[in-house]
Amino acid sequence: MDEPSAAAGDRVIIDPEDDPRVWLESVESEAALAWVREQNDRTYARLRDDPRYSSMFRDALAIHQSEDRVPYGRLRHGKVYNFWEDAERRHGLWRRSALRPYLRGEPEWETLLDLDELAAEEGRNWIWRGADCAPGDSSRCMLTLSDGGTDSALRREFDLGTRRFVGDGFVTPEAKGGTTWIDEDTLLLTLATEAADTTASGYAKVVRRWQRGSPLAEAEAVLRGDHDDVSVSAFRLQGTGGEAHIVVQVRHTFYEASRWVFTDEGDLVALPLPRQASLRGLYQGQLLVSLNEPWPLENGDRHERGTLLSFDLARFLERGHLPDVHVVFTPGERQSLRSVGVTSGGVLLAIDDNVTGALLQLEFTEDAWRSRPVPLSGDRAVNLLSTDPELDLALFAAEGFLEPPTIYYLEAGTVAVMPIRSARAWFDADGLTVTQREVSSSDGTVVPYFLVHRKDLPFDGSTPVQLYAYGGFQVSMRPSYSGLSGRLWLEQGGAYALANLRGGGEFGPAWHQAGLKTNRQRIYDDLISVAEDLIETGVTSPQRLAVDGRSNGGLLTGVMYTQRPDLFGAVISGVPLLDMLRYHLLLAGASWVGEYGHPDDAEEGAFLRSISPYHNLRRSGSYPEIMLYTSTKDDRVHPGHARKFAHLLEELGHPYLYYENIEGGHAGAANLEERAHRDALLHVFLKQRLMD
Repeated sequence: MDEPSAAAGDRVIIDPEDDPRVWLESVESEAALAWVREQNDRTYARLRDDPRYSSMFRDALAIHQSEDRVPYGRLRHGKVYNFWEDAERRHGLWRRSALRPYLRGEPEWETLLDLDELAAEEGRNWIWRGADCAPGDSSRCMLTLSDGGTDSALRREFDLGTRRFVGDGFVTPEAKGGTTWIDEDTLLLTLATEAADTTASGYAKVVRRWQRGSPLAEAEAVLRGDHDDVSVSAFRLQGTGGEAHIVVQVRHTFYEASRWVFTDEGDLVALPLPRQASLRGLYQGQLLVSLNEPWPLENGDRHERGTLLSFDLARFLERGHLPDVHVVFTPGERQSLRSVGVTSGGVLLAIDDNVTGALLQLEFTEDAWRSRPVPLSGDRAVNLLSTDPELDLALFAAEGFLEPPTIYYLEAGTVAVMPIRSARAWFDADGLTVTQREVSSSDGTVVPYFLVHRKDLPFDGSTPVQLYAYGGFQVSMRPSYSGLSGRLWLEQGGAYALANLRGGGEFGPAWHQAGLKTNRQRIYDDLISVAEDLIETGVTSPQRLAVDGRSNGGLLTGVMYTQRPDLFGAVISGVPLLDMLRYHLLLAGASWVGEYGHPDDAEEGAFLRSISPYHNLRRSGSYPEIMLYTSTKDDRVHPGHARKFAHLLEELGHPYLYYENIEGGHAGAANLEERAHRDALLHVFLKQRLMD
């Protein structure tokens, strides 16, 4: 790849094949960790030793550990399952309650597994990653446990009846991937345990069937992907009336997959779906499918991306050709489908309508879908929490920037919404308000954003503003309640902005796809336009504006740092991608080529070089102070991104702070205390930069 010539000015030139900081990619090497500890000590001297840190940490910890949080639950066989952490339970409890007491807001919890006891007994920093239980009335579940918060995890068979791990049960090595029950004695495994079974992205490329009592090494391969595929996976598609199917899939890119139904005879029957589609559920035999690309059918019909469709799955498997395809839901211009839940009496759709939530209830009668809205008050985000095809009810939650989350239940066949429990309010919202604003991006596209601020905002540029954004992977940024932000920032006179950039999912697949690969500058231009609007309308000024993001959002803020440092007084880049010429070689990076493009492709590589924060730093010029944070245990986005960027800033003499949690995984924190510590550091940084 050719380097740009003199126009680069004093930009630092880094050859990705001869990177002088590649030693920082050795995650747990002695030299790299020594550098990390020096950086942490330097950051602590600035932030943890600030007199405000102690009170912020106490407030953050009280919020994270509060007994007044809502206990989100998952439905299974008439019980509600919940995982809970608090001040007394650092690793957490897996527990369950009978359904009706939970719906009354008075759950009767019985502990199934105490992870603190398990961690102490086994000397491991166990982090809960979920449970998958065998079908029917079986008491067996596969529990997923991560040591320190990594994506790579251990799966162990657990008996709900005895509340113990099964002595001679299924146990897998620590690996990325998963397990799926065929029946109580048979699992499908998708584990990246050996190099021969692993894709370039670090995920499994083989689906194996493992019979109880046989060695893991003898598990039979039933499907193989290629090395350049992202992953393989399997899941149970449980329908109403006891109908169930096992689906296996090969994900060729982050957004494209081929899928097969695994029959009782062990055969694989390909589903005739476009690669950019998602299976959403099974109701009265109708397979629910949402589209991320257009789907032209042989009969001349054409269904557009964003649409939810259905067809009779059993009829397809019996006849071998596609039966009638029914339209379930077609989103409007400012709508997108968020999630689908199947109950015994109907289907629920959670949709986003101009970035706030709505809920629809649907029934399938006489070969047609009929819907009706569920009445909800306020401009809130709506999240389906859990449905069960065996039960006629659904759990969901709603929340807003100034309204704590409330969990509700809805019984099928009615639109009566019944509240279960609300979280406590953590800050005084009386003097605050929320406005949804719009701005035209550089190409004329209208980009919305939310602003949470005091009602008496002076519009003289004096208000400190934390601007948060993500802009990628079809992830929507929606209203949500943050007691932490309210207590540590809004109550202190700050304002909060949330941008709905292209690349996200706020307005469906087209909104996301508008910012893919070499079109990604549109996303950055969207955020620049939002920042400029906040300044030009007098909400804030550059010295009082911070841009904040994590993961892909950390890349986004890194681009803001290098492209428009004049707009910001501070930048936060959390667990970020920053080296876009080597990202595909680090951990799960190869899986994101469908989002970012490939550095080895001439056109895509040239674009990535033009936006890669690590390759666009200049020796001179004025940069705002940037706070970088990551985790040693992050095995998704490599900590080398943040390490190398900070090391280069150190060499160039540009102001920065760096914090790396030794545990924590991609979340950047492994338990509630670590989260509170991280949050207090970040808010001290914001106050120092924008308020002092």
